[in-house]
Amino acid sequence: MKTGTAALAAAAMLALGVAGGHWWAQRGPAGAPGAPPAADAAAGAATAGDAATPARRIRFYRNPMGLPDTSPTPKKDPMGMDYIPVYEGEDAAADDGKSVKISVDRVQKLGVRTEPAALRVLERNVRALGRVEIDERRVVAVAPRFEGWVEKLHVNATGQPVARGQPLFEVYAPELVSAQREYLIAVKGVEALKEAGGDAQAGMSRLAESSLARLRNWDIPDEQVKALVGSGEIRRTLTFRSPAGGIVLEKKALQGMRFMPGEALYQIADLSAVWVIADVFEQDLGQVRIGSTAQLRLNAYPGKTFAGRITYIYPTLKPETRTVPIRIELANPGQQLKPAMFAEVELPVGARAKVVTVPASAVIDSGTRRVVFVQLAEGRFEPREVKVGARSDTHVEVLDGVREGEPVVTAANFLIDAESNLKAAFSSFGTATGTSDAAKVGHKAHGSVVAIDAKAGTLSVRHEPVPSLKWPAMTMEFVPANPSLLDGLKPGSAFDFEFVERKPGEWVITSIAPAATDKPRGKRRCGAV
Repeated sequence: MKTGTAALAAAAMLALGVAGGHWWAQRGPAGAPGAPPAADAAAGAATAGDAATPARRIRFYRNPMGLPDTSPTPKKDPMGMDYIPVYEGEDAAADDGKSVKISVDRVQKLGVRTEPAALRVLERNVRALGRVEIDERRVVAVAPRFEGWVEKLHVNATGQPVARGQPLFEVYAPELVSAQREYLIAVKGVEALKEAGGDAQAGMSRLAESSLARLRNWDIPDEQVKALVGSGEIRRTLTFRSPAGGIVLEKKALQGMRFMPGEALYQIADLSAVWVIADVFEQDLGQVRIGSTAQLRLNAYPGKTFAGRITYIYPTLKPETRTVPIRIELANPGQQLKPAMFAEVELPVGARAKVVTVPASAVIDSGTRRVVFVQLAEGRFEPREVKVGARSDTHVEVLDGVREGEPVVTAANFLIDAESNLKAAFSSFGTATGTSDAAKVGHKAHGSVVAIDAKAGTLSVRHEPVPSLKWPAMTMEFVPANPSLLDGLKPGSAFDFEFVERKPGEWVITSIAPAATDKPRGKRRCGAV
């Protein structure tokens, strides 16, 4: 019995539902009796839409006249116009009056590349030009200390290599012959008075020592003195030998010539090690340290590098070139380095702590300021003036203007700079910064004269809305490009005119025409003056 009652109740509810659905389907459109109000439906839809779309956040408010002025809070300009809100994600390339907007396609065509500013240790090389010179400490002169004649030359050409002790030339000198004779007599006298003893022997010994010292003072080698004593024969000529190994740089000796005491007959230089004198610019001198290793390259040996050590920094500066010479010493195996050769010198500079750096190609140097373009978003670039510090071969230290991690333009930045300058040029001719008509030069409007200030050269105009600038109707002052434009105008005169923005906030009328008679007249609203 209970089961039958439940079945009947379920059937009744099903029938009631079908009847209710049929009644709802037969209802009229919104607004029919029983229907919910349309406004309520719209409000419900709007509420649902607002719930689905998150509210946008206002970044700042920009000047409605296109002036480079922004505000974090709502405000009005001097003419009573509300500042325009700029939301996050909107194109603010012109809203702040600083950044440049370039389409993504154009960015790709220009080949723009960016790289983030990063902390790194700047390893830098100071470059200088140098020349190979002879080590002054390895140059010797052969100059006899007595008068004589050159009897024979063993080395008779400049540039000829010689070894230490190699015979150079033979000389004849009367004084040399006399000194040999005196020495032999003294030596024989010492032998003869060996048994006598006393003062006679001592005096003869002193005479022998004096004659030997005289020969040695004339640079007579000991082996020749021993040969003289051993043979007992006086030699007419004496052989001069090279005091050092090297190359004959200068040869004045000629066979048969007479020479005087102290006259240099040969000049010999040892080229197994040489100097490189490099000229370092004044601004780089403080970073050069004695003992540092220098790398040298010469045109004579492409691809080959020579290593030397900085041993001296000269104390004087060359005023003509504002450079200071430094001395680099290096070995010269095989005598590849020839005196007077030019060399490219790289001097390593000690690394400092990590600093914020950007690639050297990112900095545009105009001579008076240095600018870097920072990428704010896709296709948006902001020029920033920066202060730079130390430099390496590839990067520049940024002291102010760019933070670590900010992407800077490293390629095609000169083209972006040209785009920025073009935008500024358009702005100077009256373009509306921050509007979609940034490429327009002039704007057209219809208005009437409120007042003419001939002394100040201004014209107060009540104009209708200006679509190209998104201006409402208002009253404002203009400057005529030519005073003759004011001829025939008086307060209340209606006219059509064109104007441009010569500089921010200064609007210049370039042409005036009488108002067309068939021009429809709308209601003119006057803005606050």
